[in-house]
Amino acid sequence: MTVSLLWFRRDLRLTDNPALARALEQGGVIPVFIHATEEEGDWPPGAASRWWLHHSLVALKRDLAARGAPLVIRRGPTLPCLEALIAETGAGRVCWNRLHEPAPVARDEVVRDMLTKKGVIAESFNAALLHEPGAVINRAGDPYRVFTPFWKACRDAGLPDRVTPAPERISAPRHVPRGLDPEDLALLPRTGWDASFGEYWQPGEAGALARLRTFMDKVVQDYEPMRNRPDRDGSSRLSAHLHFGEIGPRQVVAACRMAGAEADSRNGRESVDAFLREIGWREFAHHLLHHFPHTATRPLDPRFDALPWVDPDPHILEAWQQGRTGIPLVDAAMRALWATGWMHNRARMIVASLLTKNLGIHWLDGARWFWDTLVDADLAANTLGWQWTAGCGADAAPYFRVFNPVLQGERFDPQGDYVRRWVPELAHLPARYVHKPWEAPGTVLQQAGVRLGDNYPGPVVDLAETRRQALVRWERIKAAG
Repeated sequence: MTVSLLWFRRDLRLTDNPALARALEQGGVIPVFIHATEEEGDWPPGAASRWWLHHSLVALKRDLAARGAPLVIRRGPTLPCLEALIAETGAGRVCWNRLHEPAPVARDEVVRDMLTKKGVIAESFNAALLHEPGAVINRAGDPYRVFTPFWKACRDAGLPDRVTPAPERISAPRHVPRGLDPEDLALLPRTGWDASFGEYWQPGEAGALARLRTFMDKVVQDYEPMRNRPDRDGSSRLSAHLHFGEIGPRQVVAACRMAGAEADSRNGRESVDAFLREIGWREFAHHLLHHFPHTATRPLDPRFDALPWVDPDPHILEAWQQGRTGIPLVDAAMRALWATGWMHNRARMIVASLLTKNLGIHWLDGARWFWDTLVDADLAANTLGWQWTAGCGADAAPYFRVFNPVLQGERFDPQGDYVRRWVPELAHLPARYVHKPWEAPGTVLQQAGVRLGDNYPGPVVDLAETRRQALVRWERIKAAG
C-alpha cells in the first residue's frame, strides 16, 4: 500500500478538502497535525484561537476515527516531525493545503524543498480561498488596492462552487504511529476566562455546517438590512469556522447560489449578494497581505509611518480592553468580546475608531488585543480591519472617517438592547439616554440606579474634541504626503 501523510493545518475538515482527496487517490492515508506555534512568526495563535483549535482538533480526531483513520498529533518543529513520520511509516508522499500568511509560506517552501530533495513527493492545494493571491491582478499586472474593482475581477473570473463530499471511509495503514491527544498540547486557557465560550460556539466541521444551514435557512434573506445591527442575530458567525478551515469558501458560494435561487424577493437576493461580498472582503484581505506582507505591522499607506501616535496610558488602554471607557456601545462590545471571543463587525469598527482616532493609540495595540481575544483572529482580516479603521490601509478613503459611538448606537442599537445585555449597570436607563448617560438628568440616573463615576465610569475622552484633534493629525499627514 502506498502511504501518504495528510498534513492538516487550518483546513480541519473532511468535506471539500483537496489534499485529502489527493491522498485518497494514492492509497493509504495517515492524517497528521503538527503543533508548531514557533513557526507562526510574530503572530502565534492567541488564547481564544487556541481554545478553538483545541476543540476543533477534538472534533477532527473523532470524525477521522469514525472513518477508520486515527489522527496523529505531534509537537513541532514541523520538518523534523514529518521526516520522523516518513521514517516510521515509509510514506512516499506528503499532501497539504496552502496557507497564505508570510511566516507559514516561508516555512512551507523549506518543507517542500527538503522533502523533494529526499525523494518524497510534496503536493499542496488550494482549500482556503476562491482565488489564491496572485491570480487576480489589474490590467497593469499590479495588485489591487481597492476592494470594489478587486471583487469585480474575482466575479468576472468566476466563483468556484464545486464541492467534494467527505469520504465515507479513509484507508489507513494497519500500523499507525502513536501521537499526542489534543489535551497534551495545553491549548486551553489556565484562568478559565473561556468558561462561557461553549455557550456560543461549536468548533469543528459539524458545527460549521450547522451554522451555515441555520444562517442560510433563517438569517441570510434579511442580511442586508440586519447585518449592521449588533442587537440582532443578523450575521453569519462563520468567521472562525472559515479561519480554521472547518468549512471552505466554495461551500459558502454553493450555499449562497442555492439561497439566491430560492429567494422570493429582490431584497432576499440582494441580501445573499451582500453576504457573498463579505466573502470577497476575506479574499481581499489575503490578497493584500500576500502582496504587502509588511502590513502585518506597518501601514499600507507609507505616509502614516510619520503619524505621531499617543504613547498609551496603561490605565486608558486597560479601560478600553475591559469595557470601562464610559461610552456604552464601546463598553458593550468589549465586554461581549471578553465573554464570547467574538465581536460584531460594526462594533469592531466603532471600538477601533475610538482607540485609534479619539484616543490616538496605535492600531497595533488594538490589533494585538483582538488577536489574543478573538476566536476568529485571522492575520489578514485583522490587519485589513484595523488599518481600514485607522485610515492607513486599503479602502481608507475617506481617511478622516471617525465613528461617533453615540450616533452609531442610536442608529444600530436603537432600543439599547445590545448595551443593556452587556452593560447591565445601564439596563434601566430609557433608550433616549442609554447611549449617552452623561446627558441624562440626575433624576433619571437615580431612578435607573446609575451613578456616573461610581458604578459606571464617565467617558474617558471628550468625543467631539478628540475627533477634532484626530482630524488635525490626519490633515498634517495628508499635507506632508
